[in-house]
Amino acid sequence: MEKLYIGLVDTPGLFAWMIRKAIRQDYIHVVLGMDEMLDECYSVGRRFPSIPLLAGFEREEKEKIIRAFPTARYMIFAIDCTKEQKENIRKQLKKCYENRYKYHYCIAGLPFILLQKEFFREKRYTCSSFIARVLGENGLKLFSKHFSLVTPKDFYELEQKEVIYEGELKQLICMEQYRTEIA
Repeated sequence: MEKLYIGLVDTPGLFAWMIRKAIRQDYIHVVLGMDEMLDECYSVGRRFPSIPLLAGFEREEKEKIIRAFPTARYMIFAIDCTKEQKENIRKQLKKCYENRYKYHYCIAGLPFILLQKEFFREKRYTCSSFIARVLGENGLKLFSKHFSLVTPKDFYELEQKEVIYEGELKQLICMEQYRTEIA
């Protein structure tokens, strides 16, 4: 068995505050990682952490996030997958990254989530709908609803997860630097 890593993120800001109020939880962003420290992780989110309106498919960089949001908190958990599923997902994410400027955040879909009505426009996703779709297309159907309705709260409430870290992003970066130094 292999592992994929889901990072749930809590950052400050007005847009984050609105999402937090709508889904009634602190973790409002989801990333999909290939490693437990999220060195290789992707999501539909802000292209520049401090500018919420410019959003699309990106490879997440912890250093940029910590500069914009020094108090950011993360929960990282692992889910089981096969080696083939992990490789197929990695290839799919890299292909999406090569075409990242064709992917956009689906602001128009947000009211539909609140109304629990499926809504999908090609290459337009929320962070959670993109990850739910990628996982589902690769045989990891974690949710019983359409991918466009999946929210960060759904990932948070997954029962089949193994939490490996919860805390401030700056502590995660310190742990990573310590691991590198002793290796």
